[in-house]
Amino acid sequence: MKKLKNETALFKEAVRVGLVYLSKRGVAEFEATDDLDFKAKAVYTLLVMDKQIQPLPKDRENSQNIRHKLAIWISKLLPANHDLLK
Repeated sequence: MKKLKNETALFKEAVRVGLVYLSKRGVAEFEATDDLDFKAKAVYTLLVMDKQIQPLPKDRENSQNIRHKLAIWISKLLPANHDLLK
């Protein structure tokens, strides 16, 4: 698994956008104090259910791989000139 440039920042942006998506779908609401990995798992699960991303194999479904998958997802949605992609 090749690490992306700015992967941590991309992951945080993916969770932020994903939580807005979850909220608009009426699926879940999270508190600011909720665990980031818990939020990421919820975003990942909904994106897989909505066929927005390919699911990870069950034996590779851990927080590190989910973080990477969400970073890839958001990097494809951001415009090419976005600061996180430079």
